[in-house]
Amino acid sequence: MRGYRYFYIILFLILLSTGASFAKNEGKGYIGTLPDLTKNYVPKEEEKPPIQAIPSQDFNSENALKPVPKDDPTFVNIILKPNKTSKYILELNEFIPMLETISDMIEQESNVQVFNAKVYYFNRNVDYFRDKYDGKPESHYLTYKKLMELNTHAQSVALLRSEAQKYNPYLAYESEGYVYNPNNIRQQLEYLKKEIDQIILILREAK
Repeated sequence: MRGYRYFYIILFLILLSTGASFAKNEGKGYIGTLPDLTKNYVPKEEEKPPIQAIPSQDFNSENALKPVPKDDPTFVNIILKPNKTSKYILELNEFIPMLETISDMIEQESNVQVFNAKVYYFNRNVDYFRDKYDGKPESHYLTYKKLMELNTHAQSVALLRSEAQKYNPYLAYESEGYVYNPNNIRQQLEYLKKEIDQIILILREAK
C-alpha cells in the first residue's frame, strides 16, 4: 500500500509541473525551433510588358518631306539661286574653246588642211548663231558683231592659205603673186591670232 502511495504522489507532482508549465506559456503559441520555410524560396520576378519599338519615319518618306515652296519668292531667289546667265551667253561661251584651238594651231604652224578644217567648223557654228539671233536685240551686242567679223577674217585667211598652197608652184612672188608669198601668209596669220585672242577676252567677260 505504501508503494502505491508513493507512486501516486510522484505522478501527481509530474502532472502538476506539466500543467504549470503549460499555464505559464498559454497564449504564446508553439515553444521551440520552427523550420525555415524561406530557405529555398526564390521570389518570382514580376513580369514586365515587352518594350514596343516605335518605327522611325523613313528619311525619304513622301509623308515626311515637305513640298518645295516654289511659289515663295524668297525660296526661289535665295535657296534655289536660279542661273541668271542667259542662253545667249551660254552659247557664246561655246566659241571660246574653238577659238583657243585655232589660236594654238597658228602658233604651232599647223598644216593648211588641219587649220582649214577647224576654221570651217567654227564657221558652221557661227552661221547657226547668226541665223538664231539675226534681227533680234542680241544682234546689236558687241560680242555678236565681233564674232561675225572674226568669222569673215578667219575664212579669208583659210582661203588664202589654201590658194597659196595650190598656186605657189606656178606663181612668181611679184605683182599679183605677192599675196601668196609665205611671208605675207605668215603675217596674215599673226593678225588673225591677235584678233582671236582679243575676241576670247571679250567673250569671257560677257555677262
